[in-house]
Amino acid sequence: MLLFASCVADAEWLGDARPMMGTEVSVYLWSDDPEAGLATLEAVFEEADRIDHLMSTYKDDSEISKINRTAAESAVEVSHELYRLIARSLEISVLTQGAFDITYDSVGQHYDFRERQRPDDETVMSELENIDYRHVKLDDMSATIRFQRHGVRINLGGIAKGYVVERGIDILRSNGIEHAIVTAGGDSRLLGDRRGRPWMVGIRDPRKDGEVAISVPLQDEAISTSGDYERFFDEDGVRYHHIIHPGTGTPADGVHSATVFGPDAVTTDALSTSVFVMGVDLGLRMIAVLPDYESIVIDAEGQVFFSDGLEQPADPTVE
Repeated sequence: MLLFASCVADAEWLGDARPMMGTEVSVYLWSDDPEAGLATLEAVFEEADRIDHLMSTYKDDSEISKINRTAAESAVEVSHELYRLIARSLEISVLTQGAFDITYDSVGQHYDFRERQRPDDETVMSELENIDYRHVKLDDMSATIRFQRHGVRINLGGIAKGYVVERGIDILRSNGIEHAIVTAGGDSRLLGDRRGRPWMVGIRDPRKDGEVAISVPLQDEAISTSGDYERFFDEDGVRYHHIIHPGTGTPADGVHSATVFGPDAVTTDALSTSVFVMGVDLGLRMIAVLPDYESIVIDAEGQVFFSDGLEQPADPTVE
């Protein structure tokens, strides 16, 4: 989760936050016409709801649920929008050498964090062979998707929220809004600045709820954080969380949170998950070859690491 300094002090600042997509979606914008601003704000929430109904694995009638039910039997024709996002996901899988993998849900489906339930070792091992993005085959000519083996499931949880906030900004921009924030869980997209000043974005302390570890000034930028504190439970000194390492089928360890900044929230969303899975060294090496993206990683010891393009404070440690 990202923490923002209060920004709704004036009448022209309009905002709302609603429970959606298994998290909270919030929109804050500046409008000289409050009535038009409220209508635009509502349009962003309607778009988030539409995307959720398209991509949620928790809705039996969603397009992605249909894919999971039938793509191992035969090719499934999908909408152009969903096809493009799945294709984008597979491209990022190649970029990250499999650290980002939408087939993680083959194991992820067996977790219930509210009920503190996790798969046993036998289940993890049996499902592990189903985690491989290369099992997902796309046909550009027919816009179809097919799974190469039974048991494969896909989940866009590591990229869909970034897509939601990017689409929200598109709607705001097309309606003449120049200063805004759209947030969905740990993913945010900033439109412009805070009317002459940068937005101060706080990366939360991964072990102190509600406290900020690092504040970063940003404008017209996307920022995504993946953390082991979002959906989790602790058992016998082990934290079981939702970020599954595709190579092991178990929650990735060694990192408490990974934050990525860049021009596009779809990419920052997927890359923050990737850096978390890859760990500090490999994750920051990958970010180093992407000129438009930067990262801040807090490891399991509370030490803070910065990618090469970011200025580091004197004592980069989270107590």
